[in-house]
This record gives sequence, C-alpha cells and structure tokens, in this order.
Amino acid sequence: MSRGPSLEEYCRKLNASDRQAFGDLFRLLREELIRYVLRIVKDEALAHDLIQDVFLSLWGLRESLDPERSLKAYIYQMAKNRAIRHLRDERIHDEKHKIIRDRSRDNMLDRGHPDAQVDAGSLSSKLKTWINELPDRQKEAILLSRFQGLSHREIADIMAISPRTVNNHIMRALGHLQSRIEAFEPTLLEL
Repeated sequence: MSRGPSLEEYCRKLNASDRQAFGDLFRLLREELIRYVLRIVKDEALAHDLIQDVFLSLWGLRESLDPERSLKAYIYQMAKNRAIRHLRDERIHDEKHKIIRDRSRDNMLDRGHPDAQVDAGSLSSKLKTWINELPDRQKEAILLSRFQGLSHREIADIMAISPRTVNNHIMRALGHLQSRIEAFEPTLLEL
C-alpha cells in the first residue's frame, strides 16, 4: 500500500494549483487540525469553520508556498493564528456591543425630565413590534438567544446553521433593534 505524497510534494503540487492534491491534503490534515483548533476555541462547529477558512487562505497563498519550509508547521500556524484572531475579534465585538447597550440604556434613562420614568409598557410593546419586523431567521435567532437564553451552538443546532451564521443573524437583529431604540422617544410619566 502506497504512503502517498510527502508534505513537500504536496507543497510543490499546490504551487502548481493542483486541486486534487489540495483536496487530498485537506482530507489528510483536517481532523488533526480540527482537534488542535478545538482546544483553543472550545467549540467544535467553530473549529470546523475555522479550518475551512484556513484551507481557503492556503489555496489563495498556494503559489507563494516554499517547498523548503515545513508545510505542516505553516498550516498549523495559520490555524492557530485564525483561532486566536477569532477569539480576539469576538471579545472586541462583545465589548463594543456591551458599551452600545449600556449607552443606549443610559441615553433612554437620561432623556427628558430627571424625575421622569420611561413607560415600560410602551417600550415593551414597541420592542415586540420591532422584533416582528425582523426577517424570520434573525427573529428566530434573537428570540432563542435573548428570550430563551440559548447559546449560539444550541441555536445553530436548532436552526441547522453554523454558530457563525447564528452570530451574524443576532448581530444584524441587534443592529436593527439598536437603531429603533435610539430613534424611540418614550412617553414620559411625571412623578
């Protein structure tokens, strides 16, 4: 039984845009790379997505690969960098949205007379209306996340999509709701 090409041979074949070699290399390294990235991101579906991204990037860089350098080490470094970048971006994204939510809440409470209070019933009614304006998938994701308390992974399983797509739906929904809340002039009740 033949062992198959060496990683150096794969590198040369990738330099020549050999799609078959690319597919074979993907199948050869995929599972071990997923396990590696999974230890970093702690989410199996996300690890799969990130490895897909790594191989897409690898294909884009195929002509600049150096057969004298370790292809496996290069791919592992790409995978590690991609996973760390994802975690950093997610953390930054969460921090930005927390700041936006806090500012929005503070702005709503600061509007009008200092002794006034927001009519919660009116805001609740408006919120339901704004959620119903969302596209179906965004509405489903936001309701499962914010009202059912499910994780992105759990929502992904329910909706049969990736956690990243769940995140995209939720972020778009939150953006829509944020703009509606910022434009909302609450009815104030005098104390």
